Amino acid sequence: MPRKKSKKKLYFGPEVQDAIVRYNSNPDNYALRNKIYQEEIHKAFDKLAENIINTFKFTYFDYPFEDVKCEVVSFMVMNMHKYDHTKGSKAFSYFSIVAKNYLILHNNNNYKKLKMHKDVDVLKNNTSSYENQLHTEDITELTNSIIDYFDKNIIKIFNKKRDVDIAFCILELFKRREEIENYNKKALYILIREMTNVNTIHITSVVNTFKKHYKKICNKHYGRTKAKPKYNVSNLSDFF
Repeated sequence: MPRKKSKKKLYFGPEVQDAIVRYNSNPDNYALRNKIYQEEIHKAFDKLAENIINTFKFTYFDYPFEDVKCEVVSFMVMNMHKYDHTKGSKAFSYFSIVAKNYLILHNNNNYKKLKMHKDVDVLKNNTSSYENQLHTEDITELTNSIIDYFDKNIIKIFNKKRDVDIAFCILELFKRREEIENYNKKALYILIREMTNVNTIHITSVVNTFKKHYKKICNKHYGRTKAKPKYNVSNLSDFF
């Protein structure tokens, strides 16, 4: 008789999800939570962090791999209380996104150096360093104007608390644009959804309102300076 192949056990299966649910269900029992985490969750988190780093090639950190992995695991633990199994999402999918977002938002010095070299190549192709300096100053001025405008007017623009929360979340990302180097629009939407606990459709609605005001600010700025925008204000302009 042919031998039956042994079924390989998943490192992050339903039993890990159940353990996370039990962990969250006992917020005041620290001894029990520590036991559940050490015996049933930590190993899965550790393996997930390792796989995410290797799969998506987050290899630019300038400190040891194990240290990076520990940071990712710590971030997942910090966000464990946000996981709600009643919403239908699997714990594996949820914490995969949490881990990826951490790595996206915390890029390393080596990536900055690589990006700097690319920027130097772009500058060489432009007409002069002086023109690029003027352009950079203009972009900085416009970006500050956008931030200042929304900072003062969000509460006037939006009536619902939900929309106000989303708007301030987007504004906070805009303020922290220098920290966000390797990401895409989808990742930002996921991050906002995690920070505000709202559906994507509500985020899109707020972004559409932002677009209208954003265009007015740009038109006013470039009408005043009589210059045309050559580049995005920042990568976060992809929102608009």
